[in-house]
Amino acid sequence: MHPSRTPSTPTAPTPAGGLTSRRTLVRTGLVTGAVVAAGGLVGPRPAGLDSRASAASPRLRTDPFTLGVASGDPSPDGVVLWTRLALDPLDDSGYGAMPLRDYQVQWQLARDERFRRPVHSGTVRAAVDAAHSVHVEPDGLAPGTEYFYRFRVGEWVSPVGRTRTAPSYDARGGALAMSFVSCSQYEHGFFTAYRRLAEDEPDLVLHLGDYQYEYTAQDYVAPGGNVRDHRGPETTTLAGYRQRLAQYKSDADLQAAHAVAPWLVVFDDHEVDNNWADDVSEHPEESPALPARRAAAFQAYYENMPLRRTSVPRGPDISVYRRLRWGRLASFHMLDTRQFRDDQACGDGYDDCPDAARPDRSLPGFEQERWLAEGFAGSRARWDVIGQQVFFGRRDSTATPDNTVSMDAWDGYTASRDRVVSSWVRAQVRNPVVLTGDVHAHWASEVLQDFRAADSPVVGSEFVCSSITSGGDGYDEPTGQHPWAAYNPNLRFWTNLRGYVNTRITPDQLRVDYRCVTRVKVPDQPVFTRASFVVEDGVRGMRQTFDNPLPSRGAGLRVLPAPRSDAQKIADTIEAETH
Repeated sequence: MHPSRTPSTPTAPTPAGGLTSRRTLVRTGLVTGAVVAAGGLVGPRPAGLDSRASAASPRLRTDPFTLGVASGDPSPDGVVLWTRLALDPLDDSGYGAMPLRDYQVQWQLARDERFRRPVHSGTVRAAVDAAHSVHVEPDGLAPGTEYFYRFRVGEWVSPVGRTRTAPSYDARGGALAMSFVSCSQYEHGFFTAYRRLAEDEPDLVLHLGDYQYEYTAQDYVAPGGNVRDHRGPETTTLAGYRQRLAQYKSDADLQAAHAVAPWLVVFDDHEVDNNWADDVSEHPEESPALPARRAAAFQAYYENMPLRRTSVPRGPDISVYRRLRWGRLASFHMLDTRQFRDDQACGDGYDDCPDAARPDRSLPGFEQERWLAEGFAGSRARWDVIGQQVFFGRRDSTATPDNTVSMDAWDGYTASRDRVVSSWVRAQVRNPVVLTGDVHAHWASEVLQDFRAADSPVVGSEFVCSSITSGGDGYDEPTGQHPWAAYNPNLRFWTNLRGYVNTRITPDQLRVDYRCVTRVKVPDQPVFTRASFVVEDGVRGMRQTFDNPLPSRGAGLRVLPAPRSDAQKIADTIEAETH
């Protein structure tokens, strides 16, 4: 690891609970403040928002709020509010066809979606050098409270978003509806899963990486072909990353998911380059150019995400690992598993590699390992949730005595994994749970104290979300078992369908619902719950409570493709994780 990359410990924001209806936001694709050519609003003028344009900037003749709105990183007294102005999201310059002038953007926060009870407002500059993005961090808000927000520039009013603050740090009880997602390859399908997630009305959304993909059109093709194309070349420049993120954020289904709840975001590899590790590119000969590419990628990532100012990038470095508390109910330890890791052993891929066990190697970096251990030791939460990117548990890909595992996952850094597990065992963490993205399939896996010993005790649970679209339509296995489960006793469930995971966290249990869309190559498909698991308070390991092998014909759901052979399933798994 480069010595200059030792991460600093970020300051900690925090999340909250509760729920009121926001179906209006979802069903209408967000509540928009419509606007018009004559310069007036359609309907009554929103209270508290001045319609006068900035005298220093030219009037915008079309709607600049094409990328929607978002919020994130809630604390007991605040939250981040985000938007970005773009007249044409696909403009090749990366500026969204905006005039190269700064604009004054008004923002407003209220207790109701009609803004009859405004509580906070202000003006913020949308600067050219930030691609006209804005990040507002209102404070002094009430803990555990639902709010609505919107923006205005000139006569144009943004869609309305819904957010909430975290409960106070000492708040007990209550329930949290949290969803987590990852891996949305725009070309591979439609973002229906984001729309269905919004309709499920979570209080909080965790995005665990691969929010966008860097490939040029048709470079990464899903089985059966792609349904949409990326605009522009492979992303390596600031203009390219800005354009690519704008293309994704112009999707109405993704906008609905952002507007329904605050998000906690962390990146994985495709926000920069497939399988990058610290200073090493996927293709090592391209590594000298990686610092500049990282700087461009992180600048665009910050500009397009509801991140706090503590995450403003510094050249090729950005601070995104952080801890967020949801009262006394849960602590979220959000990890960065790319920026500080040692290079993958044995040239990446699946391998039986002695170097994978070396104790001088780390996946999150030694400083982040220590930060995580300190968080476990100081936690007073009922649930300690680790939000991270790559498969945590063991997945030996062969039935033979060797240990052929993914070098890009924690299996490729076994000593690092052992240290993390030991740190929560040593701290006597009450309920440790790992949440994971990356692998384009739903998995459930027990965390063993020692994955090398078949009789090792279970010390935690890992739940892995499938992709939003990456890999195309996918398929189901009626038994819910991957072939590797026969020789990896920690593996409890798998399906290769696309979707997301809903959780409901209470003091007594954490419930997990694996949500699946029937197809992603056709828009607006239905969603169903494939399987459900529960972790009881104080009980190590998970209990399956619901299994729906195939969706019901009566519900209007398409019959799923026939299961693949075991060899095909293994090949599909390894192929998906190559990207």
